[in-house]
Amino acid sequence: MPFIVFEGLDGSGKSSLMSAFERELQSKGLKTIRTREPGGTPLGDEIREMILRRDGPAPTPRTELLLYEASRAQHVDQVIRPHLEKNDWVLCDRFSASSVAFQAGGRAISEDWVEKLNDFATDGLKPELTVLLDLSVGESRRRRNNRESQGGEKEDRIESEADSFHERVRQAFLRQAQQDPKHWLVLNAGATPEELLKQLNEHVRSLKWLGF
Repeated sequence: MPFIVFEGLDGSGKSSLMSAFERELQSKGLKTIRTREPGGTPLGDEIREMILRRDGPAPTPRTELLLYEASRAQHVDQVIRPHLEKNDWVLCDRFSASSVAFQAGGRAISEDWVEKLNDFATDGLKPELTVLLDLSVGESRRRRNNRESQGGEKEDRIESEADSFHERVRQAFLRQAQQDPKHWLVLNAGATPEELLKQLNEHVRSLKWLGF
């Protein structure tokens, strides 16, 4: 069954699109699971807290990368692969492309090393489709500020990085999409939720996956 990953800057609308698409799948009688990275397992959620918390010492860039990969390995072994083997559609908020974007692009760690660690952590598992919700850094910041002012949700350690960091991340996402257009779908995150879902549905229908 398909393994679909949703990527983009924070505030791009990944969670909203995932929820809408999950409802679409369920309306067709398809079995789904939504999950996320870092996290997705009890151990992964503990690692997520270590990575994103703003109090205490921050992990160094190499430590940060290794923590993400540890969470990912657990996630693949305990959640993603078992559900794919049961023929469930797996929808995941972030996956290995985020490490290329944030750790190679944002932190300037060797992309070759990031790719090698991704391959080890995933045991070679790759998504059939990665959906990138592309958003400018300025709009991402505006949406995050609105989220904090309206809901009181504080930025985590990664979200609070400088705009220059997030621009490097954005460009790294776009490069990955350009290098593998067969497995990536780039959507303008400034579109309405209804239009985003329509574009995603049309793209998935064009892939002629069983049941959709």
